[in-house]
This record gives sequence, structure tokens and C-alpha cells, in this order.
Amino acid sequence: MSAIYILWLRQLKRYFRTKIRILSSLGQPVLFLVSFGFGFGPLYQRAGAGNYLQYLVPGVIAMGVLFPAVFSGIEIIWDRQFGFLKETLVAPVSRFQIVLGRTLGGATTALIQGTIVLAICSIAGFRVENFLLLPVAFGFMFLIALLGNSIGTAIGSVLDDVQGFQLIMNFLVTPLFFFSNALFPVDGLPGPLKLLVRLNPLSYGIDGLRGALSQAFQFGPGIDLVIIGGFTAILLGVGSYIFSRIQL
Repeated sequence: MSAIYILWLRQLKRYFRTKIRILSSLGQPVLFLVSFGFGFGPLYQRAGAGNYLQYLVPGVIAMGVLFPAVFSGIEIIWDRQFGFLKETLVAPVSRFQIVLGRTLGGATTALIQGTIVLAICSIAGFRVENFLLLPVAFGFMFLIALLGNSIGTAIGSVLDDVQGFQLIMNFLVTPLFFFSNALFPVDGLPGPLKLLVRLNPLSYGIDGLRGALSQAFQFGPGIDLVIIGGFTAILLGVGSYIFSRIQL
């Protein structure tokens, strides 16, 4: 457990030392909040669907959590290139503990960023319906962060090129976000697109987050928790296995 704590603390120190990374990771969610929230908001309201900002913000928060969590996997490539990974792998601890420590650290930093995005959205006009459900919201945010970090760990463990990592992540994570219920409701979508949204595990994480913040569950909190938790556990296991196969 001490190894997990040390790796978790190391990830946090890395995060707070890189102020540029913090600011850049907040830029995209804020851009979506302003352009979509205030751009499509009036159209959404005239269509009789209510306040679009209340619907959009959980998706924006998920973006602020998911993308930094996934791209934390790039640190595996950096550590390999600079020799830090070899020092970690020769430590007298199991590689599963190493993966778990790195994953928890990356997920914690992503959760911090999601909290900052939530604060910015609150300033922009978003309102939490029930503050008693905030712990539930943070729980779903943490599961989304673990999901993203597990994906990043799996991809970063098989690549040794930063550009290749960024290319694969853009082709994988961007569709994962857009083919979810982050930006638009599932009801009324064409059948094939609706199926893609329902097969996407991120949709259930966002639905749980939206339900906790706006009390608007679509799939139900139990289904959301089981599916996002199950996929996260599977991907964590896959990422741990691939990481364990890294050769020094």
C-alpha cells in the first residue's frame, strides 16, 4: 500500500508543478460551455426542451475529467524515454500496485480539474439541484477519470512514441465523447446512433453525473453505476496486464 500511496502522491506533485497543463486542459471544456451552452441554448429552449445549460454542463464536466485522465497515459512514454520507468519497474513491488498507484493519481488530478470546471460552470449559470447528491456526482466523476486513465495506461504501455499516442487518442477518445449523451439527449436520435450511445460506457457515467447534479437520470443510477463500474474494472485489468508485459 505504501508503493501505491507514493505513486499517487508523485502524480499529484507532477500535476501541480505544471501550471500550463492545468490551464490548457481547462480551455476545451470552457470553449464547449460558451459556444454550445450560449450558442445552442436559445434554440434548445425555443424547442421546448428546457434549459440547455443544465443539460450540457455534466457533459462538459465529463470532458474536463476524461481527456486529462486519458492523456495522463502519455507520462508512461515520457518516463520510458527518460529512464524513469525503469527505476519504477525494478522496485520490489508488483506491477499491479504500480499501475494502481499511477491510475489513482491520474484519476485524482482529473477529478480536481473536473471540480474546477464545475465551479466555472456554476459561475456561468449552472445550478446544482440537490447539494446532498454532490458526493454521488463526485463518485461518478471519479469513475469516469478511472475509465479514462485505464485507457491511457493501456495505450501508453504499448507505444513508445508521443505522436502516435496523441493520434490514437484523438481517434479513440473523441468519438467516445461525441457518441455519448454529453451534448444531446438520446431520445429522438436515429436507431443506429441511439444504439452507439447506449453501447458507449461513457454515456452511463455522464448520465449518473447528470442525474446527481440535475436530478435527470435517464438510465437509472443503479444501471449507470454497474455499467461504468464494470467497464472501468475490466479496462483497469486490461491496462494492468499490458503494463505488466513491458520489457525493460
